[in-house]
Amino acid sequence: MKSIINFSFYLLVSIFSSALFAQSTTPNILLITADDMDFNSIGANGSKVEDITPNIDKLASQGIRFTNAHVTVAVCMPSRGVIGTGCYPNNSGMTGFFPSKPEVPTLAEELKKQKNYKTGILGKVKHSTPKKVDKYVWEYAFDSKDLGSGRSPKLYKSHFKKFLEQAKSENRPFFMMANSHDPHRPFFVDSPNYERNGRQRPSRIYKPEEVEVPGFLTDMPEVRQELANYFSSVKRCDDTVGALLEALSEAGLAENTIIIFLSDNGMAFPFAKSNVYLQSTRTPFMVKWPNHISAGQVNEKDMVSMVDLMPTLLEATGLEVPATLDGRSFLPILKGKKQKERDMIYTHYNETSGSKAFPMRAVQTHDFLYIFSPWAVGGRQYKTSSINGKTFTAMKTEAETNPEMKERVDFCLFRTVTEFYDLRTDPNGLNNVAGSSKYAKKQAEFEKAMLEYMEKTDDPMLDLYNHKADEQYLISATEKHQEYVNELNRIRRAEKRKARAEAGETGKKKNKKKQAH
Repeated sequence: MKSIINFSFYLLVSIFSSALFAQSTTPNILLITADDMDFNSIGANGSKVEDITPNIDKLASQGIRFTNAHVTVAVCMPSRGVIGTGCYPNNSGMTGFFPSKPEVPTLAEELKKQKNYKTGILGKVKHSTPKKVDKYVWEYAFDSKDLGSGRSPKLYKSHFKKFLEQAKSENRPFFMMANSHDPHRPFFVDSPNYERNGRQRPSRIYKPEEVEVPGFLTDMPEVRQELANYFSSVKRCDDTVGALLEALSEAGLAENTIIIFLSDNGMAFPFAKSNVYLQSTRTPFMVKWPNHISAGQVNEKDMVSMVDLMPTLLEATGLEVPATLDGRSFLPILKGKKQKERDMIYTHYNETSGSKAFPMRAVQTHDFLYIFSPWAVGGRQYKTSSINGKTFTAMKTEAETNPEMKERVDFCLFRTVTEFYDLRTDPNGLNNVAGSSKYAKKQAEFEKAMLEYMEKTDDPMLDLYNHKADEQYLISATEKHQEYVNELNRIRRAEKRKARAEAGETGKKKNKKKQAH
């Protein structure tokens, strides 16, 4: 009898020890995202705005920071869709503000399915949930209204602490996607009652004279004022990052957690968000993983894309990477090794949240940027939220008397089908050299690279690219494309109405049942 008891005891100890060992060797993942933050707004990336991001800077110093990391699509839900699926938008189905195809694997699903990760999300829930199913795999989800409109570092910390307590009590590794709503519009503007409904003021509020104006914008009083509001929002995003990292440290889980910070796209100003310029897709990107990634690294060589993030995290956690993904892991780079073919990236833009199609494609290296915009024909006018603010209004007012500004405003609105930039001398994309004899050979190289990317990724814009010199063809093809987008969205709206109606009927039946009891 005694031997049976001893055997049972040792068996329980062995099982318990194995569970602890599994948790201790399986890394947790904390993926922190900013919303609409410019690469150059980070202190570690060279921002001259005083004391702007001390928490993000500290995180960068504790791992590896990339200076040439890019999101694949410079607008919220499609960008996050690439992160969550590891696929280009046309292959996941997330070309606009709608979910992926049902069969597409997603990061959170794979983590939970393959290794029983506890999955959580804070903020931007709809835009960061790639798949439409009755119940996605999020086990802990709180959105804007629970987080002071996504603008409360204290509430982010409070919810993250609860999530960590649950993960520890369940003895499971965790994946938390913590999404700040800063510095997305509306930018911070102080008022006496600002802190109602849980919102917090940033730890520092900036004045127009304290900020720097990016080179792709013009230094004007109205621009500085809007940038002051933007940088105050950047500061609060940094406050949120600090609060999240504090909660992780207090829970004693920091040493076994992969921490990633990035922005989903560039700042919501003209020529940045909702485009494919350098300042559109270049993202502040850093990864910390104690005992695996050496601290203090700065990678200035490799160009990494967020289509590669999902396979990287799956490989880092020892999980199988689905063969259907477009991205490929850059884990070797994180661990200090070399990796071939990291000198060019391919980026997209497709449509606005209002389903207006402005398809753009770009191929980019350290030195050059080539852009194809088939919509920029027949006088069609670009219109997205990034030109809704005071900055573009001031630019248009200035354009009434300033020919140079008028040229800049007109280019923002109408573009050309082909753009080519020498980033070595013109990182802000102010001088389109497409068609210049000086750059003819180099432009031809990038045109070939664009074709190869399109063929490799089954890009539906390939046919338009092959007719890029035929304006009438592009006018007709992009009109048909807009009709297709309109029809697709009519179908989706009808599906939503049907789902709401069915949910309403279900609710009525439940109420009748309650009343009957």
